[in-house]
Amino acid sequence: TVPAGRFIQPRIEAEIAFVMKAPLAGADISIDNVFDATDYITPALEILDTRIERMNKESGKIRTFFDTISDNAANAGIVVGDRSAGPREADLRWIGAIVSRNGEVEETGLGAGVLDHPAKGIAWLANRLHQYGMRISAGEVVLSGSFIRPVECRHGDQIAADFGPYGTIRLAFA
Repeated sequence: TVPAGRFIQPRIEAEIAFVMKAPLAGADISIDNVFDATDYITPALEILDTRIERMNKESGKIRTFFDTISDNAANAGIVVGDRSAGPREADLRWIGAIVSRNGEVEETGLGAGVLDHPAKGIAWLANRLHQYGMRISAGEVVLSGSFIRPVECRHGDQIAADFGPYGTIRLAFA
């Protein structure tokens, strides 16, 4: 349960989390490199929120792209599932989720919605970090990117993300 007042305007996204067993660094990182460095994958919900409201109540102006970047792209937390698999145990493009709010389906999607393969999102991140002399470290939990549009969450909402054989993540906003 997410306590009331914890977030300003929360939203959730369905993603695949990669739990790293080895560092991922260097140029030209591929999907195979991502798989080799991954301990396991697990379903995840990313909680999005902002430290500033998305629309200024006085001016009516919506926050800009630069506001989003300065706000860490609105990442506020993650909830991971209790089932996992090796990165090569399934075609990650076909891992999907049916996301419901208060019993009504809001969004559905497949891993292929992330650059055609969720591991491509991780490879992209590793390649970008390399440009700045950084890397993904062992033990880190890295989100692939969302394969659904963000779902708004209000006080009292019950969220269920059904990842099929990978389980269901439930989240209540008090």
